[in-house]
Amino acid sequence: MSPYELFIGLRYTRAKKRNHFISFISLISLMGITLGMTALITVMSVMNGFQKEVRTRILGVASHVQIGSVHGNLSHWQQTAEEAAKHPAVEAAAPFVHAQGMLSHNQVVQGVIVRGILPAMEDKVANFSHSMVSGALDNLAPGEFGIVIGMELARMMGTFVGDKIVLISPQGQVTPAGILPRLKQFTVVGIFDVGHFEYDSGLVLIHMFDAQKLYRMENDDVSGVRLKLTDLFQAPRVVQELPALLTIDSHISDWTKQHANYFRAIQIEKRMLSLILALIIAVAAFNIVSTLVMAVTDKESDIAILRTLGASPRSIMKIFIVQGTFIGVFGTVLGVAGGMLLAYNVGEVVAFIESLFNVQFLSREIYYISKIPTDPQMADITTVAVTSFVLSLLATIYPSYRASKVNPAEALRYE
Repeated sequence: MSPYELFIGLRYTRAKKRNHFISFISLISLMGITLGMTALITVMSVMNGFQKEVRTRILGVASHVQIGSVHGNLSHWQQTAEEAAKHPAVEAAAPFVHAQGMLSHNQVVQGVIVRGILPAMEDKVANFSHSMVSGALDNLAPGEFGIVIGMELARMMGTFVGDKIVLISPQGQVTPAGILPRLKQFTVVGIFDVGHFEYDSGLVLIHMFDAQKLYRMENDDVSGVRLKLTDLFQAPRVVQELPALLTIDSHISDWTKQHANYFRAIQIEKRMLSLILALIIAVAAFNIVSTLVMAVTDKESDIAILRTLGASPRSIMKIFIVQGTFIGVFGTVLGVAGGMLLAYNVGEVVAFIESLFNVQFLSREIYYISKIPTDPQMADITTVAVTSFVLSLLATIYPSYRASKVNPAEALRYE
């Protein structure tokens, strides 16, 4: 591209003084690309942050991989844990008892998921110790029937550390009066807050030996073994490779299947929102077409003079490509800068708006988190920037081609 083509193309980004409307349309096109990219980068960053936050909180409680027996309870879990630990991707293993129950306290009854654990081993596969707001996970001792509950559950039932609470097992016992549910009084020894409403309101932890007694399991039987991996994204591959290391008929599942609905919904929302917001950039790119078409009409006499001075149709086409591309590139740069600035500070911006209007955009009961997370990723930002540039470049082709076909004699006839 010749220097004069670049110079004239940049100069044409401003219309003649007699026609400021074209300059105004150019500004609108630039602002459209900028706002579209800012919104798209911010939304994608928030969706990435939301997905990462939910995944972190879920996997802080759930397991990366879970091994169970196809025949029901898992016997000789120590052997299974040792065999699974031979896989190089497995970082830690812990047994668990999974059951359902009901808690009763002060005439308040709440259904819960009961997890029997060994505190020392559970701490290696979950993050409960870092989420304790009162008491400690180590307070769970065999035979003392202590229980650790979530913050939301404690709030709903009005319980504190040291309170007595009754755990009702659905497994009944036969008496002369009929089948009665099994009841056992537990002492609250800890309260956790993992930041995920589903677990904070519906999960309780007791010692594994106490769970085996309450649910009438053999001393060596558990529901399964939970594994923590060095890389959680390798879970599907590990699930395929583990059966070769195990000597039992096992049922193995990983977090991508156990919580697939959460992450699939977030991914679909991210794609749809990205597609909708990308239309803003597309509309702005179409504005470039109208801007250049009007610019060509406004500059027909200039084009005719350039042609008579020896400019080729290709040179004329390049001049208007430069004009449209400048709008696209400048808008893209401003959009990337604005998008990254807003994406990294969206939490503070939303908090300010919430405090200003006394509203709450995220309810923990619905969205599981109460703060706007953000995770800007360069791959997404690069994709958005390249898409914007390509759309802007494509928008210049037809007007530039039309400019190259201007007939100098016709354009200068009435000048």
